[in-house]
Amino acid sequence: MMQDKQIKALRDLIQSAENSIRSARKMLDSLIGDTPREEFDISGADLASYQSGDDKIVEWIFTGDSMLWPDAAVYPVPQNYSSKSLLVQGSRLKATIESNGGIKYKIIEEIPFETSIGIITKNWDKYEITTDTKTYRVLMAAITFHKCSVGDTVSIRTPKWKDATYAVIESIITKN
Repeated sequence: MMQDKQIKALRDLIQSAENSIRSARKMLDSLIGDTPREEFDISGADLASYQSGDDKIVEWIFTGDSMLWPDAAVYPVPQNYSSKSLLVQGSRLKATIESNGGIKYKIIEEIPFETSIGIITKNWDKYEITTDTKTYRVLMAAITFHKCSVGDTVSIRTPKWKDATYAVIESIITKN
């Protein structure tokens, strides 16, 4: 029991230090006029977890294929949900975990995004989207939902001003 309290205290200290470093970096950037792409804010400082009757409500940050909660726990998100709702990495979701185990998701804050063009590629058994500047991971459900093939040109969404590892397919532009 004492060890659990110490672990929680250490997590809180680390989170506080990360927030301080992030704030210091932003202050320095503004002083020297540097505007680099931001890192994802996954501190979870303003995320919540609460009860509503028998249901548990949690707010999470979408990582591209799952949800990350401030306690560093990772929870899966159905790929078909994130693909069809065009969920962009870094957006915030609310999940209602019902007493019977069912989970309902709702987007509570969509991160600002930019649209660009990419080509579907494959790296071993994983599909990717390659743009002029970067290669992004993509969910298999997005590939099957849009009926994409390697070489197809697609319109994608990625976080604006943030460096992402995942892209979400908006639409297919051409077919082979």
